[in-house]
Amino acid sequence: MNSFPHIPSADAPPRPVLSASRKIRHSCFGGLLPARSRQQGVALVVALILLIVITLVGLAAVRGTIMQQKMTANFYDRQVAFQADEAALRVAQAAIEAAASPAAFRNCSPTGGLVCLANPLTDPQLPASAITLVPVSAFDASKLSASQPQYVIEYMGNFQIPSPVVTQLSSCSGYSPCGSTNYADFYRITARSGPANANARASATLQSVFRM
Repeated sequence: MNSFPHIPSADAPPRPVLSASRKIRHSCFGGLLPARSRQQGVALVVALILLIVITLVGLAAVRGTIMQQKMTANFYDRQVAFQADEAALRVAQAAIEAAASPAAFRNCSPTGGLVCLANPLTDPQLPASAITLVPVSAFDASKLSASQPQYVIEYMGNFQIPSPVVTQLSSCSGYSPCGSTNYADFYRITARSGPANANARASATLQSVFRM
């Protein structure tokens, strides 16, 4: 029996011919590589969320730092105003010691006939001449404080010196020498570091009682 080569008929479909440019990827182990998976964008969303969280944390840290700086500046300004008031109190005490008589000051004693408020700087009846500005030669506030400190001296009257709480070695009371009078002149000193809210700076007010 003779065998003849198969001759395709004219009606048979043509066989697919692989193009020479088509390449098949193989792994180093001889197998075909799996098809590339589709990107769903999850990594991008996670990165954006982390970026937003980090931004919020950074803004909160900056806000806290600014708030602490403002608090520190206010505390510093308050301490400067307090020290200016203390300087004004010392200058006022020296003025009382140098005065010839209590008549040099505003008379708030029971016999003075005035109704003096607890804070004379808020008293509308206080004359402007009663407010003394601390001279720069005595204390120079420069630019540290709102302005040069001010003070008001008021004569409160002549009263008996109160007995001390502590026990004295002598039989005398009121820290006075034995045989001397136990009465003294009392003065009220009110000091202010500067006008309220002057140049957006802190202003403090101190008050003390001085005895002569």
